Amino acid sequence: MTEGAGADDAARVTEVEGRELMRKRPSMYVGSTGVRGLHQLVHEVAARLVNEVLAGGGGRVDVTLTRDGGIRITDDGPGIPFAAAGGVCAGDGLETLLTRPDTELPPDGRNTVRWSVYGIGPCAATVMSSRLTAEVRRGGARWVQEYARGVALAPPAAAGPVTDSGTTIAFWPDPDIFDTVDCSFAVLARRVRELALLNRGLALSLTDERPAGGTRSVSFRYPDGAGDFVALLDAETEWVLPKVIAFEWEDEGMAGIAEAALSWRRAGEERVRSFANSAPTPEGGTHEDGFRAGVAAALTEYALRHGLLKAGDPGLGADRVGEGLTAVVSVRLDRPEYHGSTRGRLGGATVRDGVEQGVREHLGSWLDRHPERAAAVIGRITRDTAPDEG
Repeated sequence: MTEGAGADDAARVTEVEGRELMRKRPSMYVGSTGVRGLHQLVHEVAARLVNEVLAGGGGRVDVTLTRDGGIRITDDGPGIPFAAAGGVCAGDGLETLLTRPDTELPPDGRNTVRWSVYGIGPCAATVMSSRLTAEVRRGGARWVQEYARGVALAPPAAAGPVTDSGTTIAFWPDPDIFDTVDCSFAVLARRVRELALLNRGLALSLTDERPAGGTRSVSFRYPDGAGDFVALLDAETEWVLPKVIAFEWEDEGMAGIAEAALSWRRAGEERVRSFANSAPTPEGGTHEDGFRAGVAAALTEYALRHGLLKAGDPGLGADRVGEGLTAVVSVRLDRPEYHGSTRGRLGGATVRDGVEQGVREHLGSWLDRHPERAAAVIGRITRDTAPDEG
């Protein structure tokens, strides 16, 4: 046996062992054998196709819940080639993505969307579906391949010419694994909209062919990103400000890009939503800490310069500026660090410093350009949070 053949055989053994383990213990990889795990399969495939669109051109990803219980996800990107560059197994060809976890592949950095905390990749859908079909439209040709329970039934095959480009993956979750194979349109629609809000200009749609009364569909595209997100969160509230404050910047110190949007309502508790590489961070983390510190510093500095606070007055700390605040904080990092295996809390001191400094500078500049609005915000905070006398 040649050295190359031995390496290839070892890779195939690892692949088989991994497939069997994923089917035996699916909750380890998608969190549940209920509807949550079912949705996770959708998330893993959709995230990969969104990444293809963001990195390689195109601008649309469509998710369809088909009448026969399948899920079809398609993009208008360049089309993922089936074989990796040079035929190397460790590359990013579609066959590799469909058969090996993303955790075994190189990280993609700040331009990568993580739809959820697991990040196992499209191979989860390949292994945990009774059937999966993959189609690539690239270079004027259409190529297809089919899998059954994680096993390729045949090599990729040419299926005629095409005039468009893109990738389509359709799969039918295995009822032997999942307690239900019925996705929730409402739950998926919320996440599809959220992802569109976090990636400005990206068009996303969700179509449900299952209802007896006819197909239902929603489409989302938001040109202002996080600014649109805050406006939606505050759609039915009364603002102190007549518009949302939003800004984006790059910080090489934290090796990434940050985006923040905020507004103040006339009443209510603080409402801050945070994300890292488009995945929610429900436990917060250094990006949230830096955001709050930056907001407090910008408001305090402006108030002192313009006599809205006296030198001896307490500063506008994070606990004071949070009253009525609605905000979205999103970072896209080359090397995100998390506390805990669920990736619910973001770490990294450089992220805190980068977000704090960026918010301080950009919000400070906005306050200088809008003195009347700045006075309204600071006046509301100082009136509503002033200590009781006597």
